[in-house]
Amino acid sequence: MTIEEKRKIVSDAYANAIVEYNRNDSFMQQFNNYPRNIINEKYGVIYFPASQVSVPIRFENGYAIIPKLYGLLDAVNMDAMGVNRVQNIPRLALMGSGVLLGFVDTGIDYTNPIFKYADNTTRIVSIWDQTIENDDATENIFYYGREYPREEINVALQSDDPYSVVPSRDENGHGTILAGIAGGSADEQYNFRGVAPLSEFVIVKLKQAKQNLRDYFFIADNVDCYQEDDILFGLQYLMNVAAALKRPIAICIGLGTNQGPHDGHGTLSDYIAWAGNFTGRGILIAAGNEGNSKKHYFGIVDPATGFNTVELNVGEGERGFSMEIWGYAPATYSIDLLSPSGEYIPRIAARLGENRTIRFLFENTIVYVDYLVIESQSGDPLILLRFVNPAPGTWRFKVYGMGSANLSFHIWLPISGFISDNTYFTNPNPDTTITSPGNTSQAVTITAYNAISKNIYLNSSRGYTKNNMVKPDVAAPGVDVLAPLPYSQYGRVSGTSVAAAHATGIAAMLFEWGIVQENYSSIGSVQIQRFLLRGVETQSSYTYPNNVWGYGTINIYNTFLSLSSTMRQ
Repeated sequence: MTIEEKRKIVSDAYANAIVEYNRNDSFMQQFNNYPRNIINEKYGVIYFPASQVSVPIRFENGYAIIPKLYGLLDAVNMDAMGVNRVQNIPRLALMGSGVLLGFVDTGIDYTNPIFKYADNTTRIVSIWDQTIENDDATENIFYYGREYPREEINVALQSDDPYSVVPSRDENGHGTILAGIAGGSADEQYNFRGVAPLSEFVIVKLKQAKQNLRDYFFIADNVDCYQEDDILFGLQYLMNVAAALKRPIAICIGLGTNQGPHDGHGTLSDYIAWAGNFTGRGILIAAGNEGNSKKHYFGIVDPATGFNTVELNVGEGERGFSMEIWGYAPATYSIDLLSPSGEYIPRIAARLGENRTIRFLFENTIVYVDYLVIESQSGDPLILLRFVNPAPGTWRFKVYGMGSANLSFHIWLPISGFISDNTYFTNPNPDTTITSPGNTSQAVTITAYNAISKNIYLNSSRGYTKNNMVKPDVAAPGVDVLAPLPYSQYGRVSGTSVAAAHATGIAAMLFEWGIVQENYSSIGSVQIQRFLLRGVETQSSYTYPNNVWGYGTINIYNTFLSLSSTMRQ
């Protein structure tokens, strides 16, 4: 790849399209002259001029080609998970030795002592920082960003000015928090220790999403936002490093989106399902923090009237947002719209390729309406609405359905942080709010609870998936957790990504026992899930599995007790 082509990968003048080789032949031929970047044997990315982005390009080639936008899932516990009991048994004493921990996030504070050995050398195998310009980037890092191997990090740690040698920083702190919880070394002063303190790290620092994609989905400039193709490349990098070192890796995903059908379909979910089939690859995903955000609506079309009326409150100062209506095949769905001032747009018929630009003159609002009668990956109908300069107040629209006994549907607004808290459904539904890719089948989805009070985290997203698959899988501590912050500080954090980091450390313990110690050499994501389920703790007041707790709370000590009794039989 030439230097000019590499620069197009990160240039905002070029848009990114995720292509699946056997499904986008016409698109690939249309843009055959533009650079492409290979993720794996199934997916790649094409970079074409942003000026050529149009509705036909976006939708005639499938909604899946548009990179979805992911945000951070924000932000005592060892005993609750049974970690200390296992690590105090000499025959086990599992600390993650020989196992890698992988993070695709905001980077890491590599100077923090909890990521070093006692001799001041790093526990980090490598950092791929996508944000640093590098015309010499090779195929190993997909032709953009800069890779810092262990040797360079060690040189930096011996320097009086480490960042002059390795300038990769975690300005946000989210990645540092998750890595520290999963595998940070003990810090006696603060009574802190990660779950798997003898593991090593592989880190991807994601670059921010391109402006042209932010503008398309109305994401503010001051919000951390990451696009799907960068996450895909990051995950493949982690897979490649683990394969080269011939070591198992537990990967933590603390990112999520409300875009997509919430049923395990979608490019990132499909990739994770593929990766999760490999032995020695475990993927742990945060369930999301959308349970109380009022950003989800569930409705059933009344057969007597033929429609369901939805009310959406739009807050003051909302410059724009997107909204996705997902139904169930083979039914077809359509909508009408009523603005706060009473301006009415009659029902827009459901037809293949139906795209409308609606201008509300009294409100100075534009609404783009795009119908995908059969979305390419899920096969279900999708209506995408994008509001530009939406008038504040109550918007009402009717959702019509026909052609099936099941005329239910879901609507999702963007995740918290991508849209104002003052924009919400007046009659929201807290269920089916697990953010993608947490709806993926071949991964372990983690929700959060308070290890002291034993209560679920108030904002935790709830299952099940749109197609009624059990998610979340299990719960882990994620409320008021002591965690490392940038500049070697500590603080209390909460959120399902915190819970996912705990579970990632547990997965490293299982990999050490199974692969490194050769007790169960074929362990992967599915097996990790099964092992965790064997040891869960439950409460008598609930029926399990359920859409709040999944199968129960993680207890790795119980898992090994169950394995011990099985082996004695």
